[in-house]
Amino acid sequence: MPVVTLTTEWKPEDIYHGIIKGKLCNMCPGVQIIDNACSIPSFNISHASFVIRNTYNNYPEGTIHIICVHSEAVKEENYLIVKAKGHYFIGTDNGIFSLILNSEPEEVVKINHKSSSDELEIFARAAADLVSGKTLQQLGKPFKNIIERVPLRATIDKDVIIGSIIFIDSYGNAISNITREVFLRVFEGKEYRVLIQSNKNYTDHILEKYSDVPVGEMLARFNSLDLLEIAINGANVAELLSLSVGSVLRIDVSAKTASPNRLF
Repeated sequence: MPVVTLTTEWKPEDIYHGIIKGKLCNMCPGVQIIDNACSIPSFNISHASFVIRNTYNNYPEGTIHIICVHSEAVKEENYLIVKAKGHYFIGTDNGIFSLILNSEPEEVVKINHKSSSDELEIFARAAADLVSGKTLQQLGKPFKNIIERVPLRATIDKDVIIGSIIFIDSYGNAISNITREVFLRVFEGKEYRVLIQSNKNYTDHILEKYSDVPVGEMLARFNSLDLLEIAINGANVAELLSLSVGSVLRIDVSAKTASPNRLF
């Protein structure tokens, strides 16, 4: 039996979880329904796409991913099923599919939904039809030219990388869009500083573990996604440095100065 995941902007106590799960249980009894993520910031498809892009491939092939983030279709938007890399994604054509996949999908259809305008009903029915073995051609018309959004990427200048924070996790750690590959391309074998928003907040080492520095000291590390992450051992760096999505991160080859910044 295929797995159905839910990624939503709803709080855990919202009624919408019960509505869509109830519909799925009625339409495809026995299906395994998993909350991939909830409480995504409302209408924030960048946040949602980051979560889905970095989680979906941990599920078995054939998994159906329902996306309820900024999901009510408006004029010029459509409800789609997108097949890519062995997975199915159901949601609204608002740019999120291009951010999740960053590549051409295998197949896309516009969902037939003459009998209902409620996206929860439409998404649940589409998932149930996939579970029952129906093909995409049976569920909608082929669709081209999904809305494209370009992900924010780090920029490289001479001995400088300028990136930005793209995600704040539950511990307040700030994840950037600077990849290990980009960092090594510019700074392998060189001295560097990683600066957060100003020259005052910096570190001149990239470490492996949070515990590699004393409690209260800022650090940089490449996380399991191979993205440069800024943290403070034992504290919330986003709160202490007033970081948010979009905050600037800079790496340069300025000479090492005194000891790394200790924040409390």
